[in-house]
Amino acid sequence: MKGLTHAQWGHRLYEARRDRKPIPPITDSEPEFTAVDAYAIQSAFVTEILGEGGKVVGYKLGLTSKPMQDMMGIDQPDYGPVLSSMVFEDGATVKVDEYIQPKVEAEIALVIAETLAGPAVTTEAAGRAIKGAEAAIEMVDSRIEGWKIKLVDTISDLASSAAIILGQDTVSLEGWDVRLCGMVVRRNGTVEATGAGAAALGNPVAAVAWLANTLAPFGVVLQPGHFVMTGALHRAFPVEKGDFVRADFDRLGAVTVEFQ
Repeated sequence: MKGLTHAQWGHRLYEARRDRKPIPPITDSEPEFTAVDAYAIQSAFVTEILGEGGKVVGYKLGLTSKPMQDMMGIDQPDYGPVLSSMVFEDGATVKVDEYIQPKVEAEIALVIAETLAGPAVTTEAAGRAIKGAEAAIEMVDSRIEGWKIKLVDTISDLASSAAIILGQDTVSLEGWDVRLCGMVVRRNGTVEATGAGAAALGNPVAAVAWLANTLAPFGVVLQPGHFVMTGALHRAFPVEKGDFVRADFDRLGAVTVEFQ
């Protein structure tokens, strides 16, 4: 499929998502593509999804941990928009058959209270613009066959995002350090992983600042009400029908999702 335009690759990903039939890695056909090409493909992909309705309600960060960056051969995270059609409430039931090869990650979501526009946003400024934190679970999925992804593949594919489950409470960051927020995630009652806020780029608030600055050249700002998924606190694990996942966070409480 070499030689497709960014829009054509975006359409192929849209078809893969719609039909639940993954495509071969983009990088197999287009090894010369860079992150710039990938974000152009992502934009085309998002435009097609929004053609069904909905809007951008936030962003997700990926590759926020040093081991994942080393594995991908990069020195910074990637990002993708979160669309309203992707968001579920705490305790939701998610139908596995509507996805391709889902996995889950527990994360800290930070809710924006004030407009945050780069390119010179500091961690301190980001902290002042944040309303609070929420417990969250991200379901990642890949429209690329067998999760055989490189950086360009995952960026193009909405940073491999599929669904977000948000906790019920938004907790102010005042008086405590979100970097030290501990987390335990269980599947069907068995502990799958533990983590802490510092796994997200060293500081989830710094992750928000990075995102605001990275979006600035595109004329995009973080708006009040947007939320930012600041990155996985552990290695993602697969889920299947019948699984029940619960993530418990210090201060933030629990968030749950059932897969059917």
